[in-house]
Amino acid sequence: MVFKAAEAGTGTRRYRTLAWLSLYAAAMAYLEAAVVVYLRRIHYPGNMLSLFPLKVWSSADLLIEVGREAATVIMILAASALAARGGVRMFAAFAFIFGLWDILYYAWLKVLIGWPVSWFEWDILFLIPWAWLGPWLAPAAVAALLAAWGGWVLGADPPCRFGLWSGGMFVAGTLLVLTSFLGPAYPLIGQGTEAVTSFRPGAFQWGVFGAGGTLMGAGLLATLSGSLHESSSDRRLPDCR
Repeated sequence: MVFKAAEAGTGTRRYRTLAWLSLYAAAMAYLEAAVVVYLRRIHYPGNMLSLFPLKVWSSADLLIEVGREAATVIMILAASALAARGGVRMFAAFAFIFGLWDILYYAWLKVLIGWPVSWFEWDILFLIPWAWLGPWLAPAAVAALLAAWGGWVLGADPPCRFGLWSGGMFVAGTLLVLTSFLGPAYPLIGQGTEAVTSFRPGAFQWGVFGAGGTLMGAGLLATLSGSLHESSSDRRLPDCR
């Protein structure tokens, strides 16, 4: 009875943590969306719903925006470190917050200004180390994967670990996804204003992105399926803490 009560209490704490992290992600997503609305009103006063042709920012404004993006990642990392213990669980908390934040960011933009207007509309995703470009649906799909895995690890607390195989697949997939995002703007590096303002989205590298997303998903799944295989042989893996 004491064991069951303690187990129930632990489960309650886990779900309470998930609830607070969800609230944090939703609030951060609204804050991010609000900032983007203000930026679009400044830089796209004629049509806030269209990002292309791209606008050229001053070096000072660009540096401020890069700093803001870095601060956002630090905020998510700090919340993850406070919410979970152990490397894998901290990463799960980061994945959950980051994924839910990104999904809700687009949801808030839709509520606030009616954007995105189509499923495959391109967005400026990030600016570090240079502009990430691609259809908003692509990062939202990755975000859903991260949020689902992170939420499962934090809520169910299954035995899991990143091994050489699972970690290698996840890292390789992440690099492919990043390649698909960083590729479109790569030819613009070092070019002048005219090259930036004349850029128009072309064909997105869905093949590269799809391969990367598949590897990422396989790597995350392997952290759990490997633990199920081990448990079937009565050999317990350390859990995610």
